[in-house]
Amino acid sequence: MKVIGVIPARYASVRFPGKPLALLAGRPMVLHVLAAARAARRLDFVLVATDDARIADVVRESGGEALLTSPDAATGTDRLAEAARRVGGDVYVNVQGDEPLMPPENVDLVVETLLASRDREIATIALPAIGEAAARDPNVVKVVVAGDGRALYFSRAPIPYARSGESVYRKHLGLYAYRAETLSKLAQLPPSPLEKLESLEQLRWLEAGWSIWVGEAVGDSIGVDTPEDLARAEKILQSRGDRPHGPAPATVQEIAE
Repeated sequence: MKVIGVIPARYASVRFPGKPLALLAGRPMVLHVLAAARAARRLDFVLVATDDARIADVVRESGGEALLTSPDAATGTDRLAEAARRVGGDVYVNVQGDEPLMPPENVDLVVETLLASRDREIATIALPAIGEAAARDPNVVKVVVAGDGRALYFSRAPIPYARSGESVYRKHLGLYAYRAETLSKLAQLPPSPLEKLESLEQLRWLEAGWSIWVGEAVGDSIGVDTPEDLARAEKILQSRGDRPHGPAPATVQEIAE
């Protein structure tokens, strides 16, 4: 069983152009993500899949592996699928290129969630509980999970709605593991109505009838979408003594402080 970690890293970004090369604690952000992926025990090989030679050069100069992929890839999954066609493996893990503080243990966990059963084809992870303020933030994606561990729905809205009493909200973290044949099929799916409505690609898979299995994350992370997010990540690194990957904040509230 060969498990390949792929870090999609796109240079163009509406809110933050050149984001993968933005400096965090003096190093390009993409190298922080690469270090986290390399620290994971369950990945046999890690590479950065990018549309830009500048990103590839930085990765290679650091001793990492980089693959130039099409600038026309619409999503990270499309870039992942292109990498999978060129680098053989049994399982592929999408390690988000804008999550420089992702705990390596979360990467291991998403692989273990997928491999817990031969019938599982897609896996992801989530924090088991977040507060009301985070639940109402549309930038924090929530997931509702069935008793057997399958995702029922993902949303930017605070779900599930509590008509009486209190709700328990789970924060979805954007790590995915796929079996090779599944990844190939997902890349062929057209955008779906719910995906367009919420701007969440995983809804395309649910609408097409795929099951997504959800593991419980060991700690939170922070997605860097803006320069302000980068400043927050810098503050967290300073609090850790510039140790990028540990200890991980356990909650959204802790990351926000």
